[in-house]
Amino acid sequence: MLRYGAALAPAAMLCVLLLRAVWDVDIFWQLKLGEIILARGGPVAREPFAALHLGEPLPAVGWLAQASMAWVRAVGGWGALRLFDALLWLGGFWAVAAACRYRGASARAAALALMLAFFAALPTASIRPQSFAALCFGLLLALMQLRLRPLMTIALGAPLLVLWQNFHPSVSIAVLTLGLYSAAGLIQWFRDRSRPLPIAAAVLTLVAMAAMFATPDGVSILAISATNTEMSLAIGASEWRPLWIEANWTNAVPVLAVFLLTLGLVARTRRFDIAEVLAALALLAMTVLAYRFVLFWALAMVPVIARAATSTGAEPSRQQSAPRWLPAVAVVLAALALPFLAPTRFAPSLPLDAINRLRQEHLRGTVYADFPFGGPVIDAGWPDWRVAYDGRYYRYSHEEWQYNGGIENGYVPLVDVIAKWHPVAFVIQEDHNAPLAGELAHSRRWKRIFRGSDGVVVYVRRT
Repeated sequence: MLRYGAALAPAAMLCVLLLRAVWDVDIFWQLKLGEIILARGGPVAREPFAALHLGEPLPAVGWLAQASMAWVRAVGGWGALRLFDALLWLGGFWAVAAACRYRGASARAAALALMLAFFAALPTASIRPQSFAALCFGLLLALMQLRLRPLMTIALGAPLLVLWQNFHPSVSIAVLTLGLYSAAGLIQWFRDRSRPLPIAAAVLTLVAMAAMFATPDGVSILAISATNTEMSLAIGASEWRPLWIEANWTNAVPVLAVFLLTLGLVARTRRFDIAEVLAALALLAMTVLAYRFVLFWALAMVPVIARAATSTGAEPSRQQSAPRWLPAVAVVLAALALPFLAPTRFAPSLPLDAINRLRQEHLRGTVYADFPFGGPVIDAGWPDWRVAYDGRYYRYSHEEWQYNGGIENGYVPLVDVIAKWHPVAFVIQEDHNAPLAGELAHSRRWKRIFRGSDGVVVYVRRT
C-alpha cells in the first residue's frame, strides 16, 4: 500500500487544493484588472478603481498573471480558474520533486518531501498570482537539480526569470537562492578543483538581478515594493509579520513541525547538499520574520527532504513499485472530476451576498467598504462603482491608512467620511467598523438594506 500511496501523493495534493474555498480578497481586483489588461492589450497605466486616485499612475505589478487568470475565468468560469491556479501552485512542487527523482531520489523519499512541504505551505494556498511564483521557483530549483550543461541551464533559466517577474514581482527570491548556490559551489570548487565551477548559477544570479527590472515598472519596482512592505506592516497584515505573533501561531505549527522532522532526518542519514541547505535556511529565516515567504521555503525544502530520505531504505524493485504511469493518470482524473464533483465554494468572510444585494439598487458612484471588501466590490461593480479603499497597500499613502484607522476607531465621524468620498453606499462589518456602523444605524439619511449572519451590513441613501 505504501508504494501506491507514494504514487498517488500528487493527486491527493490536487484534491485537497480543489476542495478548499476561495478566501483571498485580493484576487477579485486582480481579475478585474486582468480583464482591463486584456481589453486594452497591455498593462493599465492609470488608476481605474480608487475614487480619490483616479487617473494617477498605476504600477503594473503582476500584470501578466492578472491577464492570464482573467482569461481563464472568462473562458471557463471559477471552476476552470480553480483548477488552473491549483496546477500552477502544485506545479512548482511537482517539478522540483520530479527533478530530485531523476537525480536519484527514491519514489518514497520524493513523495515524503512533497507531502511535508505541501503541509507547511497549505495555509497560504488560494487563487492568486503568487501561484505563478510557486511554479517559476519550482522550475528554477528543478533546473538546478538537473545539472545540465551551463549554456543549456542559462538558456532555459533566463527567460524563466523574466517571465517570473512579470507574473509576480518576487524574482528577488531567485537572486538570493542562486547567489547561495553560486557561493556554495565556489567554496566546494576551492576545496576540490575536480568539481565544476558554478558558472550557470553565477550567470543566472546576474540575470535574476536584471530581471527584477524587466517589467513595465522598471527601476520603480524597488520603490513600489518598499511602499507595499511599509504599508503592509503599518496596517498590521499578518502575512507580513513574524511567526511569533499571536495571529501567526497556527501558521507556525506546520513550519516548526516540518523543520524539526527534516532536521532529525538529516541528522540521522547525514545526506545533504550544502547549497540546498543554505537556500532552505535563508528562506526559513525570512519566513520566521515574515510569514509570506513560507511558500518559497516549502519549495526549497523539497530537495533537502528528498535527498535525506532516500537513504532510509532501499528502492523497491519494479515488481514491488507502483506503475510509472499511475501518478500522471491519477492527477488527470482528479483534475477532470473534482471541478464537477465539488463546485467552487467561497469563504464566508467574503461579502458576496451583501454585494449581490447592493447590485440590485443599480447605483453609480463610490462604495465605501472595509478595505478587505474593496476587491469584491471592484469585481462586481466596476466601472459603475469606485472604492474608497481596497487591498492594494501600495496604492494608498501612510496618511490615508492612518485615516482609515481613525474611521475604524471612531476618531473620524460619518459626516467626514461622506464629505471626503460622497459615497452612494456602505459595505462594512459591524464589529470591525463598529463606530461607523453605529452612526449609520442611527442616521435618518441612510437605510440598511442587508445584514448578513456574519455582521456585514449594507447601507444606501434614503430617498
